[in-house]
Amino acid sequence: MKKKAVRYFLVCGFLFSFFLATGQGQIDKNACIKAMASGNVSQIDVLQKQLQKFSGAEKEAYEGALLMRKAETLAVPAKKLALFKKGYKKLETAILNAPSNTEFRFLRLMVQEHAPKNLGYNKNIMQDAQLIKTNYKSLSAAMQTQISDYSKNSKALKDINN
Repeated sequence: MKKKAVRYFLVCGFLFSFFLATGQGQIDKNACIKAMASGNVSQIDVLQKQLQKFSGAEKEAYEGALLMRKAETLAVPAKKLALFKKGYKKLETAILNAPSNTEFRFLRLMVQEHAPKNLGYNKNIMQDAQLIKTNYKSLSAAMQTQISDYSKNSKALKDINN
């Protein structure tokens, strides 16, 4: 019973912070990255619904990354692959249209480092890591914190704070 109560309060807090951020007309990037890191399907679902209010490359990149992360949680292989491909298309299109966007490349790096090897979605890890390291200091403080937190468990970004 305690676990359910804790989970309930965490989800409520997450939703509250997300709705505050989206009320200002911006995507809550921190919430998206945290949902990707946790793999919590209910958080991912809420974010996907909220992202429908937005348009543009940021929406496509974050939605694509969330879809690919959600695909990992599905049990049926065919559904996993279909959802992954849908997310792949969105994220890769956003990157194609803005190849030097460090945030989009960070999203791709996060997915690539955790994608199953048999998908072959790991060819840009070093290139993305280099771009992130090069542009790290010019990112917002919030994004630097997200990248720094992620780097603690990343092989490609392990030396980002040095």
